[in-house]
Amino acid sequence: MAAHEPIVQAKQYTSVKPLGDRVLVKTKTTEDKTAGGILLPTTAQSRPQAGEVVAVGEGRSLGSNVVEISVPVGAKVIYSKYAGTELEFNDTTHLIMKEDDIIGILDTDDVKDLKPLSDRILIKVAESEEETAGGLLLTQASKEKPSVGTVVAVGPGPLGDDGSRTPLSITPGSSVLYSKYAGSEFKGSEGEYIVLRSSDVIAVLSS
Repeated sequence: MAAHEPIVQAKQYTSVKPLGDRVLVKTKTTEDKTAGGILLPTTAQSRPQAGEVVAVGEGRSLGSNVVEISVPVGAKVIYSKYAGTELEFNDTTHLIMKEDDIIGILDTDDVKDLKPLSDRILIKVAESEEETAGGLLLTQASKEKPSVGTVVAVGPGPLGDDGSRTPLSITPGSSVLYSKYAGSEFKGSEGEYIVLRSSDVIAVLSS
């Protein structure tokens, strides 16, 4: 995956108006401490993937229809790790990105409350197996990354050519198998979660 674009300096400007289906997001400040309170060096800080929408474009053109941006100004959002172009103005770092780069709306600090957008799905990842098939206990580092989980929430569905959305066939509560290296991973208060496209779900599981 390509590295993120360098920051564009626009300190002489006081406002930015996104065009088309783009949105302007004020990025959340990178945390400088671990959960245990340990200060992190700059090189160890992870790039934030959260922020607040401060401006939106006029929407996307689909044939003769214009579909307005579905994310309102003021919404707290989570976005793809390498989304958009960084823009520095008003002494604050912003990102200007496509609406489709926004993974979901998050009104709290816990990813389990995420409201996915478009055709994205929020899944609570199943815990790794503690033993191999032969009964050998696994260390944390050697545990196989699971690709099974439970659907927590689903987006409204992808946009069609006429501007309407097609609801997803996958529903909350379903157990699913998904592509091993798909999506964006997050840690929540109740475990690990992943957000991915519905096309990355391989099968629905039942007992």
